Amino acid sequence: MESAKSELITDAMSEKIIETAEKIATTDGASTLTVRRILKELGITNRVFYNRFHNVDEVLKIAYRNTVQKVRESVIVELDSQKDFFESVTDLVATSLIVSYDTKMKFNQYIFENDSLSQSNYEWWVSEIKKLIDYAKVKGYIKDVDSDIMSYSIWCFCRGYNADAVGRNLPKEDAVKNFRYSFSLLLEGMKK
Repeated sequence: MESAKSELITDAMSEKIIETAEKIATTDGASTLTVRRILKELGITNRVFYNRFHNVDEVLKIAYRNTVQKVRESVIVELDSQKDFFESVTDLVATSLIVSYDTKMKFNQYIFENDSLSQSNYEWWVSEIKKLIDYAKVKGYIKDVDSDIMSYSIWCFCRGYNADAVGRNLPKEDAVKNFRYSFSLLLEGMKK
C-alpha cells in the first residue's frame, strides 16, 4: 500500500504555491501564512492546494529549505590565492549576513526556530568552516588551533550575530560594518 505522500501532485502549480508562500512569509512574516491566504493570492481552490500539500507547514518547510539553500550558495566560492586570506574569509561571512538580510527579514522567526533545531544545517556550516580553518592551517596563515572547537565557535558567533541583527531589524549597512569589525578581531586572534 502506497503512502498518501506519494499520491500528492508535484507540478508547476506546486512551485507556484511554494513561491507564493515564500513571498507571503518574507513580506509579512511566516505567522501570517495560511492556506486560505495562498488560495486567495493564487485564485485556486482547497482541492488544488491539498492535492499537492498536506498543510501549510509542509509548504513552509520547503520554503525554509529553499532559503537555507540560497544562503549556503552565497558562501560557496573558491578562495582567491592572490587575495589576503583573512579579507577573503571576512568577505565570505559578510556575504552570508547580507544574503540573510535579503532573504530572511520577515521570515526570520520561522527560519531561526528551524535553524535552532536543524542538525543538518549545523553540520553543513561547521563542516564548511572547518574546511577553511584546515586550509588556513596548511597554508600557515593561522595558529595550530583545534579545528573542531574553532569551527563550532565561529558558527555560534556568526549564527548568533546574524539572528540577533536580523531579529532586531538593524540597518543592513550597520550590521555588516559592525560584523566585519568584530569578525576581523576574532580572526586576528587566530593569526600566526
